Amino acid sequence: MEATSAIFGCIILLIMLVWAWKMLHWLWLRPKKLEKLLREQGLKGNPYRLLVGDMKEFFKSEMKARSKPMNLSDDIVSRVFPYGQQTVTKHGKNSFIWFGPTPRVILTDPELVKDVFNKMYDFQKPNSNPLIRLLATGLITHEEEKWRMHRKIINPAFHLEKLKMMLPVIFESCNDMINKWERMLSSDGSCEIDVWPSIQNLASDVIARTAFGSSYEEGIRIFQLQKEQAEITMEILMKVYIPGWRFLPTTTNRRLKEIDRVIIASLTKIINKRENAIKAGETPKNDLLGILLESNHKEIKENNNNKNVGMNIDDVIKECKLFYLAGEETTSVLLVWTMILLSRHPNWQARAREEVLQVFGNKKPDFDGLSHLKIITMILYEVLRLYPPLIVLPRAVQKNVRVGNLTLPAGVQIGLPIVWLHHECELWGDDAKVFNPERFSEGILKATNGKISFFPFGWGPRICIGQNFSLLEAKMAIALILQHFSFELSPTYAHAPAMIITLQPQHGAHIILRKLEM
Repeated sequence: MEATSAIFGCIILLIMLVWAWKMLHWLWLRPKKLEKLLREQGLKGNPYRLLVGDMKEFFKSEMKARSKPMNLSDDIVSRVFPYGQQTVTKHGKNSFIWFGPTPRVILTDPELVKDVFNKMYDFQKPNSNPLIRLLATGLITHEEEKWRMHRKIINPAFHLEKLKMMLPVIFESCNDMINKWERMLSSDGSCEIDVWPSIQNLASDVIARTAFGSSYEEGIRIFQLQKEQAEITMEILMKVYIPGWRFLPTTTNRRLKEIDRVIIASLTKIINKRENAIKAGETPKNDLLGILLESNHKEIKENNNNKNVGMNIDDVIKECKLFYLAGEETTSVLLVWTMILLSRHPNWQARAREEVLQVFGNKKPDFDGLSHLKIITMILYEVLRLYPPLIVLPRAVQKNVRVGNLTLPAGVQIGLPIVWLHHECELWGDDAKVFNPERFSEGILKATNGKISFFPFGWGPRICIGQNFSLLEAKMAIALILQHFSFELSPTYAHAPAMIITLQPQHGAHIILRKLEM
């Protein structure tokens, strides 16, 4: 009995020693080794601090930046990327930030950025916070073979011909918003509203209609739940991450799990109904879900019904959730910043309206006409340059890899600072922080001098699959708004760009609309 107890005690002690060694390695030995390797190559940053790294200062700078609105300016880097800018200012362009025990190297050289995008298997998406994985996974997080397979299956949903077929649905949603605004006008034909909620509802409405078609009402409910889930998640992420906290039965954690359960149950019901219809011989619907399921069945059939090929229902659910998060968030922020900037620059608003009226008059915008809106396209590109939906793209280094003259060790992360590069005077000229759509008059290649300094949707093989969908929706919405209204900023508008999933107006977008004589 005593011998058994002794053996058991030794086993427990051994387990504790192994655990202690792993913790020591994770929290101290590995970070210090990575720090040494980075400093030997001339990279600079703060010394590593146990567990938290730079997180305390990072969150402090974020909260300070958000504490009050900024002056009416497009020089937003210090507000939306405060700690990153402080790091570059203090340590130079070749620097790093500690995200807990993980160093993130900031790359500001367009050639290095290009290298990272091209070496997609060496620089993969980092393992995200479990809360982020609860919110959205799918194509955006998959790697290697699974990414290739999902990209192949989803691609048909975003082909040009499919987008053309979705345009009437996009018009219907946009027209509903226009009609709602017209009903809010006072007797003098004007009104002051916060357009941000309306634009968010528009983007959700478009995604619900184009993704789920006849199940539109249920789609709207799913998206409302996802929005709540996203807001709760971002509130949690603004606090220091504590490993294991998500497993505690707090009110917030219980609500997140309940939302996820309802979303999955609702999507499962919609998908099963579609699957059964396809098996019964019905023609798949031309909404995003129908096209995805049809493409998935084709892929499986071409591989002799191999169960390891194609998507299972869990995969389809994740892609549906991603449709909403990526589609709604990206388009809504592009639209709201476009309205804000055109409100501030009436000359460009007038030029854009003149183009729209020249192409369409007062008629319904069509696909070919939208494709030829040069001034609108220039404006949208400039909005995406100054107010990109995401401000940083992170990547993880899976193995020792060379980029430029740097050898980056496995275990570090890369940060591609979109907003910083989009505002860099050395890349864009002295007017880099000023709204000037004219810079895109001859296209992106000419505007960037061939450098990878403009990538609001990413770049390379993993460029956002839905960028054409987002731009098409934005063009339709802006064209209709310009046909019906002139608009200007309200005196109550507070300029406060902030990262809330995407780069959003923290205090809304208060604008005065004036009805145009038709």
